[in-house]
Amino acid sequence: MLDRVTGMQVFARVAGLGSLSAAGRALGMSQTMATKHLAALEARLGTKLLHRTTRRLTLTEAGRRYLESVERILAELEEADATASAETVEVRGTLRLNAPFSFGIREIAPLLPEFSRRHPDLVVDLGLNDRVVDLIEEGWDMVVRIGRMQSSTLVARKLAPSRLMVCAAPSYLERRGTPRTIADLAGYDCLGYTLSQTVGAGRWAFGRDARHVVEVRGSLAANNGDALVVAAVGGQGLVYMPSFLVAREIRAGLLVPLVLDEPTPELSGVYAAYPSNRRPPAKVRAFIDLLAERFAPVPPWDRDAAPA
Repeated sequence: MLDRVTGMQVFARVAGLGSLSAAGRALGMSQTMATKHLAALEARLGTKLLHRTTRRLTLTEAGRRYLESVERILAELEEADATASAETVEVRGTLRLNAPFSFGIREIAPLLPEFSRRHPDLVVDLGLNDRVVDLIEEGWDMVVRIGRMQSSTLVARKLAPSRLMVCAAPSYLERRGTPRTIADLAGYDCLGYTLSQTVGAGRWAFGRDARHVVEVRGSLAANNGDALVVAAVGGQGLVYMPSFLVAREIRAGLLVPLVLDEPTPELSGVYAAYPSNRRPPAKVRAFIDLLAERFAPVPPWDRDAAPA
């Protein structure tokens, strides 16, 4: 009976390289032997893992799902060997990373070239959206989240604080005047973020514990913070956003941070999280280490930023 682990290694290499001959060369075996290992693996599983054409091998749906497990198993085996021999684990495979849309574009994507240079054998599959994803169900290796971590199925590491700021364009303040208290906000155009309870479309919370809630109204509500920031820069109204979304515009003089009679609450923080039912593979630890390195001791969006 052919070795199961070798079969997994052949399958993973074929999936990455697209051919049995290339996989065989990478593993130091003949194409014939690589073919036998792959056939034995498919026979054991009772399903086809690859579509075979004259030019290339591509993953079936079953193969795509199986590859995720295989990469994790092989990474864990490498880690076990390295732990026993005190060697460094090679970071490779595919890292499936999910992050909030705006934060991912502004703060995560700029780190990826450096991460790729450090780990050239690793591919990053970056998913950006503002909904709360299910890591296990959807197959993500890790997630970056902003706000309070409530899921008991995840292990979370806090990377940085995340504070809120009320801002407006200089032109808007010249036209409408500058609010001094949270009660004054009722007389201003307050652009609402519809996906947040703290800074929702009609209710903004203030105070260290977010206990002071004020009713606000405005001419625009959106489910994307970048859209609201653009509108605020254009003079449409006030925005109440995390500092990472407005710091660049504040430094450029496009927005002015406001100081009111109640402080803005923190959003708990920026977290990296991964499933608690398994040890994080080397690729997850490597990316979390990079985030911690770049976001500490003060996150880049708050360096030299104007005070809230």
